[in-house]
Amino acid sequence: MEQYTDFAKVYDEFMDETPYRDWAGYVSHLIECYGISRPCKNDSEDKEAFSEEEPSKEELLLQEQNLVVELGCGTGAFTEEMARLGYDMIGVDNSGDMLGIARQKLEKTGMDIMYLEQDMCDLDLFCTAGTIVSVCDSINYLIEDEQVRKAFTKVNNYLYPGGLFVFDFNTLHKYRDVIGDSTIAENREDCSFIWENFFDVDTNINEYDLTIFRKKESQSGSDLFERSVETHLQRGYTLDEMKKFIEETGMRFITAIDADTHEEPTSDSERIYVLAREHGKNIGEIV
Repeated sequence: MEQYTDFAKVYDEFMDETPYRDWAGYVSHLIECYGISRPCKNDSEDKEAFSEEEPSKEELLLQEQNLVVELGCGTGAFTEEMARLGYDMIGVDNSGDMLGIARQKLEKTGMDIMYLEQDMCDLDLFCTAGTIVSVCDSINYLIEDEQVRKAFTKVNNYLYPGGLFVFDFNTLHKYRDVIGDSTIAENREDCSFIWENFFDVDTNINEYDLTIFRKKESQSGSDLFERSVETHLQRGYTLDEMKKFIEETGMRFITAIDADTHEEPTSDSERIYVLAREHGKNIGEIV
């Protein structure tokens, strides 16, 4: 069953307490410490300068170096927070429904963000990017080793020389010991959901069946709710597995950080940030 179709319509409402702004601030800090991308200090002036005459090769390279691409951007909540910090953003997601909502937001905010409907395993950019990020456990939707390898290979291919890959993932511990085989429900005035988890110890895959009830307008004025069901599959990984994928796909592992404590990960870590660096290209190859 296709994911993030009906759920896309209520995703932002149920995720309204997600600290996207805090996440963006921390990821920006990581980019400043380990990366090569920098936010534009005055975006309007930069665009005016580039529009007056054809940019030089040096200017084009700087644009690529400062470009940030988000994989699994969904409805663009995190993408917009990064854009507010001054980063030149591209959002990538394989759900047209989620991207449709992201693009609707642009009509209200007027932000200059490009959204591309692509699977991260088949990433196809028009240039390199100084930073590629993925947050909110998007990587966990890659449930086969080969999918992770394909996605990470694409990342290394499209990173600017020395560029930074920052992603988070939910750990095996979280799926197996914290949320596995549990049921989560939330009821709101206009929508409700039931989230049933089923963890498979043989594959480390967490299946969750999401039942959504969404209020519909009725000519009679009575409250009618539309029911829909989506099935999502996510796989739990260990940090050692992620390090191996990074090395197998040509990148260089930098560090890992517990996403909640911002300290070194432990066996109790539920979500971990991983930082890796592009390896194998030089600037002369992209000029």
